[in-house]
Parts: sequence; C-alpha cells; structure tokens
Amino acid sequence: MNLANKLTLIRIGLVPVLILFMYLNNFWTRIIALLIFIIAAVTDVYDGMVARRQKTVTTLGIFLDPLADKLIISAALISFVGLKELHVPAWMIILIISREFIITGLRSIAATKNVVIPASKSGKFKTTSQIFSIIVLMLVLIVNSALWRFYQIRSPMLLEQSGWGFALGWVLVKLPFWLMLVTTLLTIISGFTYISKHRELLREK
Repeated sequence: MNLANKLTLIRIGLVPVLILFMYLNNFWTRIIALLIFIIAAVTDVYDGMVARRQKTVTTLGIFLDPLADKLIISAALISFVGLKELHVPAWMIILIISREFIITGLRSIAATKNVVIPASKSGKFKTTSQIFSIIVLMLVLIVNSALWRFYQIRSPMLLEQSGWGFALGWVLVKLPFWLMLVTTLLTIISGFTYISKHRELLREK
C-alpha cells in the first residue's frame, strides 16, 4: 500500500478517536478533539499531494479519500448536535449529510456509465467552509469550557455585560448557529450545482 493511501487510512482511523474525545466533553478532551480534527485536515491535503507527486493515484485511493473526508466531517458535525451550548439544530446536519449521500449516489451512477465526476469549485469551497466551521465551533467549545473551568462563567451570562464581554458572549452564543447556517446553505447550493450539471445521468435510457 502506498503512502497516500496509508495517510487516508490514518484519517479514517481518527474518526472513532474524535468521537470518543467529543463524547468525553471537557476542557482537555475538547482541545485534543480539535488537534485530532486538524491532523485529519492536514493529512487530507498531504495525501493528495503525495499521490500526485509520486504518481501513485489508485482506484482504492480514489474511493477512500472522499470517504475519509465525509466520515471525519460527519463525525464532528453529529457530535455538535448533542451540545446545547452550540445551538446547532439537527436539521442543518441532516441536510449537510444528506447532500453527501446524494452526491455519492450520483457518482456511483456515473461510475456505472464510465463517467468521472471531477471535484468542482463549489464542492471544494463547500468542504473548506465545513472544515472552517468545525474548527471555529470546536474553539467555541474550548473557550466555553475554559470560562467555566477557571472562572465559573457560562457564555450566556456574558450577554448581560457590555463592551468586550458582550462581544465575546455573542461570538460564543450566536456565532455557531449563523456560521452553520451559512455552511448549510453553501452545502445545499453545491449539491444542486452537481445535480444540475450532471442531470443527464439521472435520465432513464
């Protein structure tokens, strides 16, 4: 097995570890969860570079790489739903993951017709927005934990203050919802773009 595929398998192996540390849900485990996600994101970039540089792009790699992306991102997003402090509604996560299933199905149909659907700019932008949002939300969780652990302050309490206290409170309480809303919209737009561009694959012949 080449190096690129090994890195992809490492990324898949990080999924249950990420879920575990998100489930433990305290200050230190949230920091570790963020580091795990960043490592996964870095290996995602690096394994593609290695595959192209060493000219070791394989069928297995083509299958595993997007699968690893979907697994690690879905694991993080699903973990957010159970955390009331983030105010991320389940319907956003359902729409995001549904889009991934639909496009994966479209790619499967394309494969049966010997058609390759390349990654589009909207798809890459969608993935970037998801990774950015997940990192920001993980940072919010860490700050929330730090405020409680060291100062016994809950983030909604900051909204009752003025100046920097209110601004920090708004970021911690309101930003996760609006950031995920934008990410959800970008994900849906990306899905419609793929379907519209390759709609001929869905026509019965």
